[in-house]
Amino acid sequence: MNTHAKYLELSAFEELFEDVQLSGIFPDSKTFNDCVPRFEKDQILNTYRDQKQLVQFDLKEFIESNFILNTQPATLYTSDTSKPIEQHIDGLWQVLTRQPDQVGGALIPLPYPYIVPGGRFQEIYYWDSYFTMLGLSVSGRFDLIEHMVDNFAFLIGTIGHIPNGNRAYYISRSQPPFFTLMVALLQEDSSNNLYLKYLSSIEKEYNFWMTGYDSLENEWQANRRVVKGPKGAFLNRFYDDLDTPRPEAYKEDIEIAHLALRKSSEIFRDLRAAAESGWDFSSRWLADGKHLEQIVTTQIIPIDLNCLLYHIEMVLEQTYQKLGDMEQQEKYANRAQKRKSAILQLCWNQEKQLFFDYNFIQQTQTQVESLASTYPLFFEIASQEQAKAVAMSLETKFLKNGGLVTTTLQTGQQWDSPNGWAPLQWIAYKGLRQYKHDTLASKVREAWLLNNRKVYEQTGKMTEKYNVVNTSLLGGGGEYPNQDGFGWTNGVFLKLIHEK
Repeated sequence: MNTHAKYLELSAFEELFEDVQLSGIFPDSKTFNDCVPRFEKDQILNTYRDQKQLVQFDLKEFIESNFILNTQPATLYTSDTSKPIEQHIDGLWQVLTRQPDQVGGALIPLPYPYIVPGGRFQEIYYWDSYFTMLGLSVSGRFDLIEHMVDNFAFLIGTIGHIPNGNRAYYISRSQPPFFTLMVALLQEDSSNNLYLKYLSSIEKEYNFWMTGYDSLENEWQANRRVVKGPKGAFLNRFYDDLDTPRPEAYKEDIEIAHLALRKSSEIFRDLRAAAESGWDFSSRWLADGKHLEQIVTTQIIPIDLNCLLYHIEMVLEQTYQKLGDMEQQEKYANRAQKRKSAILQLCWNQEKQLFFDYNFIQQTQTQVESLASTYPLFFEIASQEQAKAVAMSLETKFLKNGGLVTTTLQTGQQWDSPNGWAPLQWIAYKGLRQYKHDTLASKVREAWLLNNRKVYEQTGKMTEKYNVVNTSLLGGGGEYPNQDGFGWTNGVFLKLIHEK
């Protein structure tokens, strides 16, 4: 989407944007993107072109004079570690809440209050929000859950999908589609059928993920986010509608592309697609499982994404059944059944006793063992035998002193070993519970909660990710430092301590 009249991507500032991003004057490439211009774009650009020729020109000083730098209220919060962790989190909800937005810079205004993750993330994020909502439900904040669901429905209605976050530079991609699960969570506090209330939003988001399916004639053809699989099944991949460097990681993306042997546009698209996955970055997306310049995200049919789309198809089938629309019910039932069969056929590895992503270009499974393999348990797609095998793999390969490690590979990327992440602890925990592997589920729960408590007592913070292998160290790796705040960690912690 081009720059919208309501909100302005700073990449529209042409050579000024590129000069700032390549200069390294801000340690974080996201910083400049979140600035708000003090004057009209043309005025700033003309002034820049005039002044940059001067001997005494200072780029950072120019930016500070012409743009309002985004403040980060959450980072100014000082915790009191003498308070119980639950009380700390309860107090953080207010710190992380943002009121309905005024128009400014790249921020896409939302009509209702919402929770941000914290740290460098001062906007709403799509899949983060579901796990944050788990904690809000424990805190009895269904009013805020409803506001956030309505914000997402607003984004679906106005943009056509839920962007990665409510910034203009995120519009070309989404994130793992958890909207129906948010509605399910809200339904726990309502006597009305909320699936009916949000049906048009659910279906519109589904259609975004399925755009182009009707142009696919042959097996393994792809169009945007859809891939035609075996026996007429439609499967999905992560994608991005643009093939340029991410504005919020401009310098980093260019540097990665320079290392690659493929076209830069292909690398940029795959980097963006990995950002849509939420797992940015992980060995899951790397052809050699090691190096970021080997990224091939758009070649991969991910287990987690397809389980989520299966769930949406099941929700649509059941909702249309209640409405008495047999034609629509049968359409979604058929798609869900074909997708489930394809997931089991393509992603289950009988020899390794685990689910794997599938590279549809090479027509072979990837070799990366990851917690994405727990999604078929969470959504009850796996057989009892498969669930038992996954549970055994989790216990022997993934479970560490501080929780479940994300993958079994250590690459320096943040979605690999030794890091553990709150959303995946929850997916794995609930998946194990679905198949009555309660003892192992309890081990996962206890290890993760203990790690969270330990870091809180040492630092006074709830962080974005955790080192689960060596709990004396903090989580690390990736493009930016470990962030505190932190929305989904807070949410999953509160939900887990209330689990029996």
